[in-house]
Amino acid sequence: MEDHYTAIKPQSLGFAAYYTPGKRTMSNYKNYKTEIIKPYKKEHETSYTCGAFATIELLRARPELLRKVFIHSAFTDSDNLAGECARLGIPVARGDEAFRRIMQKENVYAAGVFDKFEDPPRPDRAHIVLDSPADMGNLGTILRTAAAVNITNVAIIGTAADIFHPKTIRASMGALFRLRFAVYGSFGEYRQAFPRHECYPFMLGGEALLAVLEGAGNPLFALIFGNEARGLSPEYAAAGRAVRIPQSALVDSLNLPVAVGVGAYAFANKYGLV
Repeated sequence: MEDHYTAIKPQSLGFAAYYTPGKRTMSNYKNYKTEIIKPYKKEHETSYTCGAFATIELLRARPELLRKVFIHSAFTDSDNLAGECARLGIPVARGDEAFRRIMQKENVYAAGVFDKFEDPPRPDRAHIVLDSPADMGNLGTILRTAAAVNITNVAIIGTAADIFHPKTIRASMGALFRLRFAVYGSFGEYRQAFPRHECYPFMLGGEALLAVLEGAGNPLFALIFGNEARGLSPEYAAAGRAVRIPQSALVDSLNLPVAVGVGAYAFANKYGLV
C-alpha cells in the first residue's frame, strides 16, 4: 500500500494500477457471487461502503477485500464501474433491491461488500491517536483529514465508534482504505507498542501553544486527541508536551474534527508531509 495519499477527483473514476488481480478460487467465487447486503452489525466479519465515491476508493486502494459490488439502476457511470470490477474479477450485481434493504432515506447508487481487515500503524511513521471518539461522523471526518495531511497511521484508544460502520466509512468518503489503524485497550498498551514516538496531547490547559512549538523536532510524533465530550484526562499531560490551540474568547473549545484538522495540518506542514 502507498504510504502517501493520492488525491482523487470524483468526476472521473480514473482507476490507477494499485493492484494486480489474483485468481479467485471457484469456491470463493461462488460465495462472492451469492453475497448479499445485510443490515450492518458490528459482529459481522464484513461491512459495506455506501455511495459511489467510497466504493471506488475501496476498489482502488484495497480491491482484494471486496466480495461484491452492487450498482443501482440510476447510477450514471455504472458501465465504467462494472468494467473495472470485471477486470479485477470482482462480482457485480445490478438492481435496486439491495439498496432498499440498507438505505431507507438516502440516495445511494453503489455499494461494496468487503472483508474487515487489520493493518496496524507503522512504527516508523507519525501517528494520530484518538482516545475514545464516540461519534461515527466525527471519526470518519478525522480519517479523511488524516489522509489529506498524509498522516496515514491512526491509533484508537479504548471504547470508540465503530471504524467499520458504513456511516463511519461514508463520512470518511472511503479514506479509511488509505490508512493503517488499530484499536488499543489503553494508552499504556499503545505506548508499549510505540515507545519511540514523541507525544503531543492536545489539551485546553496545554503549556505549549501550537503556533510556536519551537522545541518540536522529532518527525516521529504522535498527536493525541480526546473524546468529544470530555477531552483528554489530566494524566495525559505527563505523556509528552501538552499542546493548546490558540483561540478567541468567543468560544470555549473547538469540536474534535476541527481540532484534529488544525493540529494535524500544523505538524504535517512543519515536517513537509503536505
